[in-house]
Amino acid sequence: MAIRFYVGHGASGSSASMAAHVRGLIARGVDARAIDLPLKKAEAAVPAFRAIVPDGPAASGANGGAIAVGGQSYGGRVASLAAAEPDTDYAALVLFSFPLHPPGAPARAAERSAHFPAIRCPVLFLSGESDPFARIDLLRERARAIPDAQLVSYPRLGHTLRPVLDDALDRTARFLLAIG
Repeated sequence: MAIRFYVGHGASGSSASMAAHVRGLIARGVDARAIDLPLKKAEAAVPAFRAIVPDGPAASGANGGAIAVGGQSYGGRVASLAAAEPDTDYAALVLFSFPLHPPGAPARAAERSAHFPAIRCPVLFLSGESDPFARIDLLRERARAIPDAQLVSYPRLGHTLRPVLDDALDRTARFLLAIG
C-alpha cells in the first residue's frame, strides 16, 4: 500500500467509532488507521494529533508511502488545522462531515475556515446537504479557499454519512490511491 491514512473521530466518538471507515478503506487498498483524539477545543487537540501522526517534509509510512489525514466532524477539523500548519507535509486531507459552524450559527463559518488557505495538500470534503453543522452553500464557498479541494455532497443527509458510507469510502479510496 502506497499511502497511509490516519483518521480521527467525531466529538462523541473514539477510534473504535471509526472502525467501519478503517475496515472499508483497507478493503479498498488503503492502509487506514483510526486514532484517538483528546476531546477539547479542536485547536488545542492539534499537538496531540501531531504527536500521533507523522508529519513534516520527511513524513512517510512504514512502507515509505505518503501520509494522508482526515476525520469525521471534530476529527476532520483537527486534521485540517494540523494540515494548515507550516511544517506539515501531508499528501492529502479527507473531511467527512466537516463542522463548518455550530448548528444555528452559520456566521461562525468564516472563523472555522480561516485556516483553509494555508492547506497545501489536495482535500476531499464529503458532506450531507442538510448538515446542521455545515450549510452546503457556505461549505461550497469556503472550500474554494483551498487551492486543490473537491466537495461531494449527498442530498437529504445531515451530519452522518452512514447511509452512503460505501459510496463515501469508494470516493475516498479513489482519491487517496490516485495521490499515493
